[in-house]
Amino acid sequence: MKQNRLQRDLFKQLLVELDSARITPEQLFSHARLQSAHGSSVNQVALEGEEAFLLLETAVKLTGDPTLAIRLGQQIGIVSYGAFGFALMSCASLREAVALLLRYGQVFFQPSWSSYEHEGGLLLRANIAWGNATQRQLVTELIFSQFSTVGSTLYRSSVEGAEARLSYSRPPHSASYKSVFPGPVTFDCEHTEVFLPARLLDTPVKTANRSEHVVFHQQCEVMLRGLNSVEKTTAAVRQLLIQSAGDFLDIAQVAQSLHVSERTLRRRMEAESTSFRSTFEEIRDLLAREYLAATELTVAEVAHLLGYAETVNFRRAFVRWNGVTPSQYRQQQAA
Repeated sequence: MKQNRLQRDLFKQLLVELDSARITPEQLFSHARLQSAHGSSVNQVALEGEEAFLLLETAVKLTGDPTLAIRLGQQIGIVSYGAFGFALMSCASLREAVALLLRYGQVFFQPSWSSYEHEGGLLLRANIAWGNATQRQLVTELIFSQFSTVGSTLYRSSVEGAEARLSYSRPPHSASYKSVFPGPVTFDCEHTEVFLPARLLDTPVKTANRSEHVVFHQQCEVMLRGLNSVEKTTAAVRQLLIQSAGDFLDIAQVAQSLHVSERTLRRRMEAESTSFRSTFEEIRDLLAREYLAATELTVAEVAHLLGYAETVNFRRAFVRWNGVTPSQYRQQQAA
């Protein structure tokens, strides 16, 4: 699984919880029979993969606290999700947030999720394939606790009407579930999943922002494409340009961000059969089409967001890229 800020933040918070119980990282790794961070700095370790399951189980045993995974999930905010978190915050509704989870969740965390239509609503199923029964329960508790924390950031009130269906038996500490999931919880189910009635899917996100959503959505898309990309330099340039949308970086600033000279950057992109200029135009075109299709911004406002001083210059560029004017493109997408 790709290591990222979320997994690192989870591990750091786990160490905080252990420290309060006077348990050292060395004790954690020793009892888990793992080499301490594989020779890396503790600050570089992430709670990821099969080792995450083992470390969680070991931490619960050492602390004697069966609610540790639940409390851990409540300590990690949406900022730890990076671009994905900001994309969630800029969504218009719960329905849109679920679509993001299904498409981009694999980039940022495990387990992966599947969705199924059910009784007019939606079932979100967690595909937890690793670990023993105890470990899978702890990971489930961590996930649902995180959902509660993220949900409180996105929605003005709790998403009432959702139902949790868990694949394990009711644990002795099940009363603590009420703190993270106020809705009905059913145990001994065939799958671990959450049911969202149709009426909940249009719950508005309190931080919705359509123009920002386009940018953060595209950041996620770049990361998804980059999972198996061999064009590492071009992918990194695309990501930096999308992140700087609204005040685009120039080639000197991009090179500085990548810690290379302009000459080296140009050479590497040429080796990947592209150039900074063509990549810059590609990102402008991509964002232009997204703004026109997904927002109600005027053509002039889109031109401004893309760094054009004159709307007429944006129109000419858009026609060159797509063969139609911005207004014609928007009409085609609405048809």
